[in-house]
Formats: sequence, C-alpha cells, structure tokens
Amino acid sequence: MTRRGAAVSLHLSLAGFVSHEDPANVLSLFAAKARQHGGLGYTDLACALRACRGSGKLWPRVPEVHAAAVVRGLGGQRMVGNLLIDLYAKKGLVQRARRVFEELSARDNVSWVAMLSGYAQNGLGMEAFGLYHQMHQSRVVPTPYVLSSVLSACTKAGLLLQGQLIHVQAYKQGFCSETFVGNALMALYVRRGSFKLAERIFSDMPFCDRVTFNTLISGLAQCGHGERALEVFDEMQLSGLMPDCVTIASLLAACASVGDLRKGMQVHSYLLKAGMSSDYIIEGSLLDLYVKCGDIDTALEIFNLGDRTNVVLWNLMLVAYGQISDLAKSFDIFCQMQAAGIRPNQFTYPCILRTCTCCGEIELGEQIHSLSIKTGFESDMYVSGVLIDMYCKYGWLDKARRILEMLEEKDVVSWTSMIAGYVQHDVCKEALSTFKEMQECGIWPDNIGLASAISACAGIKAMRQGLQIHARVYVSGYSADISIWNALVNLYARCGRCKDAYSLFEVVEHKDGITWNGLVSGFAQSGLYEEALKVFVQMGQAGVKFNVFSFVSSISASANLAGTKQGKQIHCRVIKTGHTSETEVGNALISLYGKCGSIEDAKIQFSEMSERNEVSWNTIITSCSQHGHGQEALVLFDKMKQEGLKPNDVTFIGVLAACSHVGLVEEGLSYFKSMSNDYGIQPRPDHYACVVDILGRAGQLDRARRFVEEMPITADAMVWRTLLSACKVHKNIEIGELAAKHLLKLEPHDSASYVLLSNAYAVAGKWTSRDQVRKMMKDRGVRKEPGQSWIEVKNVVHAFFVGDQMHPYAEQIYKFLADLNDRVAKIGYKQENYYLFHEKEQEQKDPASLVHSEKLAVAFGLMSLPPSVPLRVIKNLRICNDCHNWMKFTSEVMGREIVLRDVYRFHHFKNGSCSCGDFW
Repeated sequence: MTRRGAAVSLHLSLAGFVSHEDPANVLSLFAAKARQHGGLGYTDLACALRACRGSGKLWPRVPEVHAAAVVRGLGGQRMVGNLLIDLYAKKGLVQRARRVFEELSARDNVSWVAMLSGYAQNGLGMEAFGLYHQMHQSRVVPTPYVLSSVLSACTKAGLLLQGQLIHVQAYKQGFCSETFVGNALMALYVRRGSFKLAERIFSDMPFCDRVTFNTLISGLAQCGHGERALEVFDEMQLSGLMPDCVTIASLLAACASVGDLRKGMQVHSYLLKAGMSSDYIIEGSLLDLYVKCGDIDTALEIFNLGDRTNVVLWNLMLVAYGQISDLAKSFDIFCQMQAAGIRPNQFTYPCILRTCTCCGEIELGEQIHSLSIKTGFESDMYVSGVLIDMYCKYGWLDKARRILEMLEEKDVVSWTSMIAGYVQHDVCKEALSTFKEMQECGIWPDNIGLASAISACAGIKAMRQGLQIHARVYVSGYSADISIWNALVNLYARCGRCKDAYSLFEVVEHKDGITWNGLVSGFAQSGLYEEALKVFVQMGQAGVKFNVFSFVSSISASANLAGTKQGKQIHCRVIKTGHTSETEVGNALISLYGKCGSIEDAKIQFSEMSERNEVSWNTIITSCSQHGHGQEALVLFDKMKQEGLKPNDVTFIGVLAACSHVGLVEEGLSYFKSMSNDYGIQPRPDHYACVVDILGRAGQLDRARRFVEEMPITADAMVWRTLLSACKVHKNIEIGELAAKHLLKLEPHDSASYVLLSNAYAVAGKWTSRDQVRKMMKDRGVRKEPGQSWIEVKNVVHAFFVGDQMHPYAEQIYKFLADLNDRVAKIGYKQENYYLFHEKEQEQKDPASLVHSEKLAVAFGLMSLPPSVPLRVIKNLRICNDCHNWMKFTSEVMGREIVLRDVYRFHHFKNGSCSCGDFW
C-alpha cells in the first residue's frame, strides 16, 4: 500500500472509531499516524479531539493534540480551534479557550457559540456579554444558538439588564419563536422572578419541548409558586410530553413549597410506577417533600431505603430534625454520618449550625465550627455565612466580623448577615459602614441587605442616608419587595416624617402585620405617641391580627403619654388575645404602670409573669426606685441575683438611683464598685452621675466634687448638671460655680444649665450674680423652657403654665385655690416667699402670676374628679420645695391621693406625707 493509501486508511479508521464511540482506539491510531506517517491533517486532529470529549480520563491528551496542531501550523484552523475552545471551556480553562479563539484564522458561528457557551458554563456573564458586543461590532450576524448562549450566560451571572438587551436583539431579528431562544429567555425572567413575562414568552412560543416546561415548572417551584407549577405540569401532559427526572423533581419541589402532601404523594406514586424512584436527584426531592410537609416518619423511611452514600439525603435529615428543633436527633444523624464515613459538604455544616442557633446551643455550634475548620470548610462562603449569622444572633459580633474579614471571597449573604447582626444589636453606625464597604467591594445588595440598611438608618434616625438607600431600592429593582417597604415605612415614621410615612404606608398594596407594626413602633420611637395609638386603633378596625410587637409598641406609647386609661384598654386586649404569657408584653406593662404612677399595678404584673428576664427585673427595680420604694428595689436586686440572672449596666442605674432616693450613701458606693469588681461592667457616664447624685442629695458636696475630679473618664454634662443641682439645694455657691463653668462650656445653649445657676444664686441671696446669669442667657439667645403641668380629666388632657390665665375655668380654679390655701394654712402650711425673687420683685408681681403650674393642675383635678379617683399630674421640670410642701398638706386636708411625676421621679402624696420621705 502506498504512503498516501496508508494515511487514508488510518484516517478512515479514525473516523470509524469516533462514530462508534471508541475513543481509546481513536487516540491509539492517532498516535500511530503521527509516528509513522507524520501527515496529520486537521480532520485527524478533529477526530482525536472529539474522542477526548467522552471521558475525563482522556483529558491529559487534549494539550498533546493541541501541541501537535500548533507544530503543524493548524492551531488556528477553525474546526480544530472550535473543538479546543469547547474542551478548554468545559474544563474551566476559560483564558486558554479565549487564546485559542483569538488565534483562529477565521471564525464561524460555531466559534462564537463555543466561546460564549464557555463563558456561560463558567458563570462569566459579563465576559460573555462583552464578547457578544465584539461579535456585533464585527458585523457577524448572530444565530439563535449565539443568542441562547449569551442569554444563558447573563442568567447564570444574574446580569438581568444585559439579558433584557439581548431579548431586544432577539425580538428584532425574529428569533423569539425559536424554541431554544425562548427557553433561554424564560430562564432569564424566571431567575429574575418576573413570572408574568416568562409566561408571556411561554404562551407565545409556537413549539414547547420538555426543556420549556421544565424551565417554567422548576422556576415557579423554586420561588414558591407551587400551585401554578402544578398547573403547568397538567398543560405539559395535555401536550403529549412525558415528564423526565427533572420534571418530577421540580413537581416534588412545587408540592413541598405549598405544603401539598396529598399531591406530592400522587407524584410519588407516579414515579414509582415509572421506575424513577432510584434516581439520585429524585431521591433528594422526594425526601425534601416529606421533610417540608412535616412528615418526618415517612422521611426517615425513605432515608433508610435510599442510597446512604448520598450526602444530600443526610443533609435533608439534618434539616428535618432542625425543622422541629430536635437538636438531639439532628446531632445523632450528624454523628452517624461521620461514623458511616460520609464526608460532609458545604451544606452539611449549615444544616446542623442552624439547629444549634435555633436551640440556643452556641457552645455546640462552636464545636461544629471547629470541625468545619479541620475539614477545610470554614472559608466556604455558605458555611461562613451561617457562622456569621449564628454568632451575630447571640451578640458575638467581634467573632462574626473576624470570620467575615477572613473570607477571601465575600458574597452578598456573608455581608448581609453581618449587617443584619449589627442592626439586631442596635450597632447601627457599624451596620451602615459595613453596607458601604460591601458596595465598595463591588457587591450589589439584595432585598435583605437593603431592608437591613434602611432599618439601621431608622435606628439612628439617619434620614439623609435613608433617602439615598430608598433611591437605590428603585435602581436595584426591589421596589415591589414588601420587606423593604415595611422598613421604609418604619424609617419615615421613626424620623418623625409623619406625612411621608403615611404616604408610603398607603402605597403598600399588600399590607401585613409588619407594615402596621412598623408604623406604630416608628411613631412610638419618634415621640409621636398619639399617632402611634391612632394607628394601633386603625389596625384593629382593619381586622389585622395583633402580635407581640403591636402590643409592646402601643403600650410603650401609652406609657410615655402617661395614659393609664388607654394602657389599661390595651392590657384588656392583651388578655383577650392570649398574649399575657409573652415576656416582652409583660415587661412593657410593668413599664406602663410604673410610668403612669400605678406602682402597685406594676408589682402585680411583675408577680404574675410566668417567665422573667433581665428586662423584667430591671424595669421593676427602676420603677420602685422612681416611686421612692428604694429599699424594696434593693430587695428585688438581691432576688434577681438569687434566681441566677446576671445584672447588667441598666440594672445598676436602677440600683444606684434607689440608693440615691433613700439616702444610702455607703451602700450606693459599694454597689458602684461591685459593677467592675464583681460583674466586669465598665461604668458609663450615667452611673457616675448617679454616684454624684447619691453624694449630692446627702449634702456631701466636697466628696462629690472629688469623685468627679478623680473619674477615669471625662465628666459629661449630665455629671456636672447633677452636681450643680445639688449645690442649688444645699446653697453651695463655690462648688456650684465650678460645676456651672464646666456645664456652660459643654452645653452653652441648654437653658437648664443657666436656670440652675441662676436659681442657685437666688437661693443664696446673690441677686447681682443671678441677674448676670439671666443677662448672659439673653445675650446668647437662650430661652428658658417654661414650666408646664398636665392632668387628664374625662379623657381630655389639660395643660397649665405658671400663672396660667388662659384656661376656660381659670377664674374658678384661682378661687378654689385661694380657699384651699386658707385651709392648708390652718394646719401648718407656710408659703415660701417666692425665694427666687427679691422683695422688690415680689412687690411688683401679681401673686397669681407666680402660682406654679402643678398647683393649678391639682386644683383643677380636685374640682373635676370624684374623690375615689387619684389625681395624676405630670410636670416637665423638677418640683420645687414650696409646691412639694403644699402637696403634702393638700393631700391631708382633702383626703385625696396625689401622684406627681416630675422630670426626675414620682411623688405619691397621701395623708400629709410623700413617698420620697422629703429626700428628693
């Protein structure tokens, strides 16, 4: 045989073995031809490359064939190059595939499709889109295959806007009717969640294949539209197409998403008859169905009959027991898995870690974390995201942050978990800083990230940043997301932008309980308490079910308005709806009654709680302290420790205030020292102010001054104001001037500082100094906050100012007050001669103009309320000595209980004495 004849014979043999899928013989003949004849052509090279497609074991031969092609000057030959592009791309060597593409002497549509598909397979959507743009500029007319390839790339990379641009090109060129283009477009819109567009494309397609139906069914199932997915399956059967394993797996997912176990069991029966039950994918989907529908026993049976080497089945059983918070069985499955030699994957650890988080077993979670490090999964983004979430939920923010920083590649889930963790623990500035950092790293926030960032803005009332993120919502395509709308409603309400909050609220099409609660809590937290209660009432009228958050927010609003009647109405509704056992609601009710002056009701509420946490104890301790029950507050503190609850910084504010209000100086100092020595709590400026108050009320002003000067932190305005107030009471001008000097430097525009110093000079009879302070106020444009008192009579709140003549019943009030003053004078009351004014000023002033607002409020209450109703008065400033004495005598003369809440505490006047023991 001639040399040419032998070459032809070998070539035909190569082609024959390729057609019979015999790659080993193909490559043997290829090597023989290369050695013996040296006349390898591009068809021989193509045959060898096709043979390498079928087996991963033959992959090492691809570079050898490529080298042979380059040596023979055929590296840029189109047929050879197209095959090389395809092989390199499938192996993930995209850059090598691109080099081959660039070196091609001529490109056809197969070349472009191969490279575009390579980018798509490797999730490089932007590169695919850039290549398509290059193709367009080269004036190469794209085929339907090209368009479907670039659409697939955009879908996998989440480049939805770019995908829409390709859709326009496909429409212009009339390719939308092509089945594979239609399938790619459907996949794009399904990924985006735009099911209306996906279904429109579906209905316009002249021919639908199995891929068409599978794309729509799986997309609908994954996004929770299970019922519609089942309807599409019915259409598929009517079209005569038989379902495959992908269809069945999607149907099972659809049934699982809507919890339709009956329909799922029908699908189960079908796959048993069709002999599909042993399929790897279907096994997992079937187990997932029973797990999500809560049939754990059947799930366990399927697991025991299934392929025990399939890690997916083990993971699903971990999910099953995690779903019912059975950590013991979940951990048992995890241990069995290890004993069976099944290597955990990146989904195994999150399954068990979520259960640890849910059950509060953070220590076990730490052990699982250690195991994930040993097996090399700590750096996995999915595992790390769950670890960050676990540590954040339990306040271990530093540990969560270290995990985030350790990740080489941070995805949106990792960043979002960290941001949400900061928001959950009110570290809102850090949350916004992390949100900004995420964007600087090129990560586009998802709906959860945006909602968390908006909540962070609400937490610190950062309206400007909130507006920027609100704009970002529209750009990101999340304008229909209910979680974002709820966060925005809360943001505007919390920042006091009432109209904007209502406008957003009205725009929300499908309002849920969170939407309503966001408005109620937002108004309550921004000080718009009446608006909060108004929305709460509307919520009930709209038939929306109240939950814990609804009650806590509305009760808090009532507490801040001191609205006992409204608070009791809400309490009744709490009882009717069965929320009395909720600890958070109980805590809010203790605070309500405490702030409304009903300390006995607060104690009853506390004693009736089935479960108490640190907040419960802190609230009752603080309430007792504010009502002058200091000794009782300290007894409660001891009981709290006996029950194994660790005091926190808030607890000690209540304890120190209790010591201050009952004059326990040494005990108070001892408690203060125990904060750091016994509990490791670093005192805040509030705690230092409490100690200054303890010493100041006891008249130990020199000791108080030394304490302030020796503080390890710089004294803030609260500390100096507390010292100045004590100086006024005890007429110590020297220390008072020192305190005032620091205070005016820190808060030069706060009227309270000037008033305290002015009153201190007046009490000491230093009228010239007093006048100088008043002139300083005037020159600096500082206006004094007027004293004001409120009392509720027959559901109407009446406000009074000093010397108020504007009230409709002013004449009757002053007449009643004059008679009352005569009666209290007879049993020993002696009015202090307006000690803040010197004699000439007293002569010039109308006595009525000097009557303090709380006296007017009490007089009106005595005139208007029946004897059985206690008088509850609120004042925005501290009650003065004269009014305090007058209240004691009035309670004795009238036989009435008077409860006055000033800016510092409560005073209960009854039978001629006050709950503060004249120590306030």
